[in-house]
Amino acid sequence: MDILEYLIDFLRELVIIAPIVLIALTFHEFAHGLAAYALGDPTAKYMGRLSLNPIRHIDPLGALFMVLAHFGWAKPVPIDISNFKHPKRDLALSALAGPLTNFLLGIIGCFFYAMVFVLLPTWSFIGDSFAYNMVTILHSFVFYFALLNFTLALFNLLPIPPLDGSKIMYAFLPPKANNWCKMHEREIGLIFFVLLFVDYRFLNGILTGFLRDGVAYIFSAFTNLFIKIFI
Repeated sequence: MDILEYLIDFLRELVIIAPIVLIALTFHEFAHGLAAYALGDPTAKYMGRLSLNPIRHIDPLGALFMVLAHFGWAKPVPIDISNFKHPKRDLALSALAGPLTNFLLGIIGCFFYAMVFVLLPTWSFIGDSFAYNMVTILHSFVFYFALLNFTLALFNLLPIPPLDGSKIMYAFLPPKANNWCKMHEREIGLIFFVLLFVDYRFLNGILTGFLRDGVAYIFSAFTNLFIKIFI
């Protein structure tokens, strides 16, 4: 019975989180391509990545990590910096567009979470099991929508290859440090993801606790702000 309940809870969470992951990663990559296009690089457009079709952006393994561990990745949007007038600056702006889009989606999620929290409290539907379950699912959806988008935004701003934060960091590094980081991107990225796995699997998020706390603070701040609108 315990195993059955666990599977039911897991499937319920999967049904809620999977579409959120598709939305969050799709808008993230679309924003990269759109920003690059606006700055003079049409590569993403020519390769069909200026699209809100999730199939064009989703990396199956990255999406699975996002569902199971609440961090993940999509297929990177191709960018040719030779098309930029100011390569370092424009690459940084294109990289920033993804996390910024997720941050805005997170704020939208907080708005709707505050709205359903105030206007559709779960306790008022206890007498109707179907309505209660539907409202509970709605609460969970908007909660995770905000949470995962904020998580994706902050996670990608870390200045570690291959995350977006590293491309932003390159705009400010001196040439020697810049070249060294680019030469060792693969090794740095591999070490980083190994540490993430160890942290998630064995250390209960000790290394990434600051991200969890940051997401919780931002979520609470915006949710409390919007709750005041509906009270």
